[in-house]
Amino acid sequence: MRISPRRLAAPTILLPLLLSLILSACSSGSVDSQPTIKLYPLDKLPSDVQSAPATVQQAYQFAVANPEIMTQIPCYCGCGAMGHTSNYACYVSAGQSDGSVVYDAHALGCSICVDITLDTMRLTKEGETVQQIKTYIDETYSPYGPSNMP
Repeated sequence: MRISPRRLAAPTILLPLLLSLILSACSSGSVDSQPTIKLYPLDKLPSDVQSAPATVQQAYQFAVANPEIMTQIPCYCGCGAMGHTSNYACYVSAGQSDGSVVYDAHALGCSICVDITLDTMRLTKEGETVQQIKTYIDETYSPYGPSNMP
């Protein structure tokens, strides 16, 4: 059986076209539509944070890198009695004039603090506003205790 050159030309032209359509359909996902989040370098955090579970490490990395968000998010673990005024205070107790921070070890042992931060991180990545995140945190965590924010 002999195949004519015209029969071979059609698949040769159509195959690349079909492949490009399939690949473009597959790559049109939401990779670029989700905001990126800032994380503080783990190797610049205290050694007790570096040796903590991965979720705690991520929470510290996010909290330290995003004070503009975290200072607006409350905590519900009861840490207001310790003087904490936001979820950020569970991770950072003070900022220094040279730009360095004094870390607070409270969140190392508090799953509520870490859960609030991880939810904030997830919702930030999903594109929620700070007010939407705060509303979610208030609704989700208020049964655990009083807010540390007025």
